[in-house]
Amino acid sequence: MDIIKQLLGRLHPLLVHLPIGFIVLGLLLQWYNRKKGQYSQAITLIYFWATISAVLACITGYLQYTSEGYAFDTIKSHLWLGIITALFSFLMYLRLTEKNKIDIIKRIPTKVLVVIILILISCTGHLGGNITHGADYLVEPLPNSMKSALGFETYEEKIITLNNENWEDKIFYEDIIDPILNNKCVSCHNPKKAKGELILSTKEGILNGGENGEIILANNSSESDLFTRLILPDDDEDHMPPKEKKQLTKEDVKLIETWIDMGNPFEATIGELEVHKELFLAYFPKEENYDYPNIAILEANIDSINAIKKVGFHVEKISKESNFLRVSCVNKPDFSNDNLSLLKSITEQIAVLDIGKTLITDNVFEDLSKFPHITILKLDNTLIDGSKVEQLSKLAHLKSLNLTSTKFNASNLKKLESIENLKQVFLHNTNIDPQSIQNLNLPQVIIDLGNYELPGIASDSIIY
Repeated sequence: MDIIKQLLGRLHPLLVHLPIGFIVLGLLLQWYNRKKGQYSQAITLIYFWATISAVLACITGYLQYTSEGYAFDTIKSHLWLGIITALFSFLMYLRLTEKNKIDIIKRIPTKVLVVIILILISCTGHLGGNITHGADYLVEPLPNSMKSALGFETYEEKIITLNNENWEDKIFYEDIIDPILNNKCVSCHNPKKAKGELILSTKEGILNGGENGEIILANNSSESDLFTRLILPDDDEDHMPPKEKKQLTKEDVKLIETWIDMGNPFEATIGELEVHKELFLAYFPKEENYDYPNIAILEANIDSINAIKKVGFHVEKISKESNFLRVSCVNKPDFSNDNLSLLKSITEQIAVLDIGKTLITDNVFEDLSKFPHITILKLDNTLIDGSKVEQLSKLAHLKSLNLTSTKFNASNLKKLESIENLKQVFLHNTNIDPQSIQNLNLPQVIIDLGNYELPGIASDSIIY
């Protein structure tokens, strides 16, 4: 019996579109027919089938709710509005049919019913879409600033940054597991929007589990829902996150598995747990092999750093012993050329600057040339075309330049020769071809076009 209920319930996504189609067709014909009156019988028949299909959609929707583990609070508004939509479709049918003998229904203005049904079908469909895709599905690609302006909850991305000096001192849960869950899971599992009654933003929420009980069985990842749902095929209905959401990497999944198998500790450091370093290699900055300026500089003012962090930048030291900083715009996709002035108070301390995936153009180069100690500059996924890139020649310590997925023009490659200490340029996913770089006088520079197979990493051998 349960199998039959589940099968019938899964017909809901198919059947639910039928009443929408019938009702929209009926509304359009009513508008077109408002003077001619030649389609009255067809319109009546349309609302008859709209009623039948709406009832079937309600029944299958209810069966899906009872058999698939949805929380009633999640579906109740959609369910009741669906039932009301079916009732008003039937009321419209009775109002239009010649067989109707009920005077009170005959006196209802059809225009009133049209407006009510239009509102009902819009709201019901919207709530159904929210259940399937999440309330923030349409706005998910937008920058956080725009989401906030539209009234949507935003969750700042937490960056996992490890280096050879500090990786063993990091707390496994707080510095590794929590950022993974925050970046990939918390948008649907937080105190304000707890799908399946599961909250993953706090220790208490993780331990309490969801509507189906605990999600972690300490020391046994293979029996823990938090892990097993991650490794289901993407098209499996129980796979998490849903396939339309941002997915966890193999490294993320392996670390969650390891954390659970170690008893899901919340306070212990990586060093105390003796977790192998190879599991964390993906989170070590690739730029660590570069030599930063061998110059003594003053430490940046802590108030200045806090003010910069407050507006959305990620700021951290490149190591415990150095006063140089790594600054990223990962949480400021709306960053533009003028925003570079926000970093004016720490220009001397910035050695690594990541302003990729933002709105900057070549006009930013003049201001960038005033950051004297930049060693690594990331400009990927921006509007840069290279027309003013020669202004970076003023950066005596610049060694790595990332121009991946930009509009960098081959005619501007020659300008890179003016950057004296440049060691590597990334030009993946651009219009630059190997032929374009053959005549450059850059013997000391590795120009990486990305046209090769990536070497294997430790996690590639992980079997799920």
